[in-house]
Amino acid sequence: MDMLMGDQVAAAKLTDWRHLAQGLHARYLVEDFAAAARFVDAAGACGDDLHRHLSLTIGNGYIDLKVVSPDAIYRDHDGMEYVVEWVTQADLDIARRLSDVAADHHLMPEPAAVSTLELGLDTRESGAVAPVWAALLTGDANAQGRGTPSDEIRDATDRVPHLWFGDLADDSDEPQRFHIEVYVPPEVAVERVKAALLAGGTVVDDSQAPSLVVIADPEGNKGVLCTRAPATSDG
Repeated sequence: MDMLMGDQVAAAKLTDWRHLAQGLHARYLVEDFAAAARFVDAAGACGDDLHRHLSLTIGNGYIDLKVVSPDAIYRDHDGMEYVVEWVTQADLDIARRLSDVAADHHLMPEPAAVSTLELGLDTRESGAVAPVWAALLTGDANAQGRGTPSDEIRDATDRVPHLWFGDLADDSDEPQRFHIEVYVPPEVAVERVKAALLAGGTVVDDSQAPSLVVIADPEGNKGVLCTRAPATSDG
């Protein structure tokens, strides 16, 4: 299936879910492990290929879900097609079914609590450095370029954050080449920036706020807060 753009995902109005980075994310509160296990068991009826789209984590009092297609189709400006990891219509359908299962089990959604973390590395030649990072982060050479037309490192089991590569100018003397990107739901983005500022951080760049805000700590180390702008009233 074709990958969906952000406005197409937002138009689906999945109230329990948030579109962060490549996938759909949800958190449901559970009373105990048994309640989480019952939900997982019931979720198994949501589709024969559910295992290809869904990953989940059970924690103390919650269950976190991620839904994404491993074989979405991306077309560039020249019409070239690439198989990528991204949200498709199938994921929207699965997310709706999972929300129905959660409602049947009286689980409370907590969409504002979801987040995801990615790492960025500015480099002059990603193809030269990517194999090293694929081996170091995942031990799997196939992690390089998995689900993306770039050299990005993606662990198939989500054990470690994705690592993507940005372009570093030949004349750059930027001391920090690694940076962290934190993806949060749009309803918490402003408060998260305020919290970082109250803790001693400063805003380096808010020209793309609220979608992207660069924040530095007192020593100048930078992190990026990312979110997707909320859908407009007309979708």
